[in-house]
Amino acid sequence: MTMMQDEWVEIGGIEDIPRRGARVVKSPVGDVAVFRAMDDRIFALEDRCPHKGGPLSQGIVQGHAVNCPLHNWLISLETGKAQGADEGCARTVPVKMQGSRILLGLSGLISRTA
Repeated sequence: MTMMQDEWVEIGGIEDIPRRGARVVKSPVGDVAVFRAMDDRIFALEDRCPHKGGPLSQGIVQGHAVNCPLHNWLISLETGKAQGADEGCARTVPVKMQGSRILLGLSGLISRTA
């Protein structure tokens, strides 16, 4: 990972994540799951389901949501909120693109856990 200006961390290129797939990025406060939707939008969530802590990075991406691999909860990639009757929220991590490079705003995640 390379530190970028404004507290953004470059984690690689969009081509490093398959469509409808994820990549795990280690951070000082835990793993972050970085997802690529079929439409090439990139999202990042704390890699922990709000239900039982399952690894969201191992779930199946459907549109702009991911199914938790443990109990099939559907989590919005945009908001981190559980969908349907389920309740809970995974922390979102700010993402921005610089050309084809993916940058994460990990300082936002760190400040929310302090």
